[in-house]
Amino acid sequence: MKKVGAIILAAGMSKRMGKPKLLLSLGGKPLFRYSVNTATAAGLKPIVLIGGKHIEELRKHTSDLTEIEIIENRDYESGMASSLKAGIQALKGRTDAVFVFLADQPFVPPIVITKLLESYDQYRKEGVRIFRPKYNNVLGHPVLFDAELFDEFEQIQGDEGGKSIVQKHYSSLMAVPFENSEWGFDIDTTEDLLKLKRIAPKYIKQK
Repeated sequence: MKKVGAIILAAGMSKRMGKPKLLLSLGGKPLFRYSVNTATAAGLKPIVLIGGKHIEELRKHTSDLTEIEIIENRDYESGMASSLKAGIQALKGRTDAVFVFLADQPFVPPIVITKLLESYDQYRKEGVRIFRPKYNNVLGHPVLFDAELFDEFEQIQGDEGGKSIVQKHYSSLMAVPFENSEWGFDIDTTEDLLKLKRIAPKYIKQK
C-alpha cells in the first residue's frame, strides 16, 4: 500500500468574505476543522496544515490532534502557490502521493478519499498521476497528486494553486464521479455563507 499524506490549505486571506472565514463556527467547530477531520478519519499521514495570518488560532483549534503538523507560510499574501510549495516541501520523501485539501470545504466525506485512494491503487500502474473528484459533473477537491509531480510545484506562482500542473498532465488525470454536488461546496462570499447555514444541518450531524 502506498503512503499518502495530506496538505490542507488554510492560509487564505478571505478577501471576498471580509472576515477570516476558516475560523467561522459551524456546528461548534471552526470551519477549517472539517477538512482536518476528514483527512484524519481517512487515515492520511502525514497531514500538514498550512496557515498564514491566523496561524495561532489554527494551533489553538488543533491542540487536541497530535498527528497534525502546522506550517506557517509567512508569504501567504502572495497567494495559494506559496502554501502549496510549503506543503509539498514538507512532505517530499515522506509520501508516495498527497491530497490537496481546501480548508473552506466542510462537506467532503471520508468516502471521497477512500474512492480516490482505491482508484490510485488500481490505476497508477497504468500511468495515471492525478486523481480528482467530480461532484455532479463538476471537478473539485481534494486532488490527489502522485509524488512524481512534486518537483513541478516549484514552478507555480501567485494564486493559481496546482492548476497549471493539472493542465500540463491532463492526459494523466482521472476524474472519479460522485453524485452529490454539495460535497464540493466551498465558501467564498457572504451569499455562500448563507447557503452553508441552510444545508449544513444534514451534514454536520454525520460528522
